[in-house]
Amino acid sequence: MMKKTLAYLLVIVFMLVNISVIPVFAANEDVYSPTTVMKIMNNTNVMSLKAKGAVLIDGASGTVLLESNSHARLGIASVTKVMSMLLIMEAIDSGKLTLDTKVTISEHSYRMGGSQVWLEPKEVFTVNELMEAVAIHSANDATVALAEAVAGSEDTFVATMNQKAKELGMQDTNFLDSTGLTDEGHYSSAHDIAIMSRELLLKYPKIQDFTTVWHSLFRNNTPGKKAVSLDNTNKLIHYYEGATGIKTGYTSKTGYSLSASAVRKGQLLIAVVLGETDSNTRFAEARKLLDYGFANFETTKVDNKGEEVQTAEVKKGLKMSVKAIYKDDVSLLLKKGDKSNLQKTVKIDKDITAPVQAGQKIGVMIYTIDGKEVGTAELVASEDVQKASFIRLFIKLVMEWFGIGRATI
Repeated sequence: MMKKTLAYLLVIVFMLVNISVIPVFAANEDVYSPTTVMKIMNNTNVMSLKAKGAVLIDGASGTVLLESNSHARLGIASVTKVMSMLLIMEAIDSGKLTLDTKVTISEHSYRMGGSQVWLEPKEVFTVNELMEAVAIHSANDATVALAEAVAGSEDTFVATMNQKAKELGMQDTNFLDSTGLTDEGHYSSAHDIAIMSRELLLKYPKIQDFTTVWHSLFRNNTPGKKAVSLDNTNKLIHYYEGATGIKTGYTSKTGYSLSASAVRKGQLLIAVVLGETDSNTRFAEARKLLDYGFANFETTKVDNKGEEVQTAEVKKGLKMSVKAIYKDDVSLLLKKGDKSNLQKTVKIDKDITAPVQAGQKIGVMIYTIDGKEVGTAELVASEDVQKASFIRLFIKLVMEWFGIGRATI
């Protein structure tokens, strides 16, 4: 009789204790997102640049490695076409277009000046042919033809460009056309260009089928028409190891600009230079930025998906604990030589209450070097933990009290 009375009392105490809630983070502490966030300090003024605005970022994380006047609003000329290509690839990805879709050339696209492939009204070309003309030759007429194919008109397409810029957090950008021919009121910044360049490369890697082509021909299969030679305006494609794109730009008012990307040993870097005085300088300074990035930083895998970190207490569950594991493989962008100084701190939610689902976030691993945070990784539950009803808790407690065993309830 005494044992039964104690069992009842223990159940009541157990329920009362589990009413309290202990927050995982204090109100003034960070709540970490599932995405690993890199926080390497920006290195400004490390090198002297002639560009009016410049930035170097790590493609995987978006971390700024170097910057100089990177938020200055400047004319960008044909670098505009990075956004145009992004929206065209988005339309292909959604099924609105295919690379084989035939596009009829309009009067409006025919009238584009500047760099072009001499399209004529009512000619018909595939999306693939026109994309080559845009990515390799920076053809304005081909860009407008594709813009019309995507949105019905260039004006509607430009509105979508600006909407996409807002979605990506590009706060220093305003597009007035799809090509970059407009100088007044049409602008962006090195930082914003890096954002849209990263989005294009990561979300639509197939764009490299176009941006890495050094030479091609346009209209070479049209009877009675002379083929147009397409030579890549981005000279880094020809002589910089690992170069993958992306886009040059020039008008007499904006100067020479470039968004350049390269991959070495799986590491993607993006360098943007705006307002250079001549073409050679833009390539030299973009290369200088990329060289700095590859020489000083590396992306290093530090932990594995599914690897156990520790166990976490679970309240009101059929199980009292669950394993906390890494949600994904963890790779950190580190300065070369810093891996040996990496320290880890685990923060586990103190209020994990059943039911718990496998893969549910229950904590975070924080990585620091010399006290500075360089990354985080999400920790998740390794398995489901069902919620225990009052009856199940009672039966479980009684069974444990009397030593009946681990019967399934």
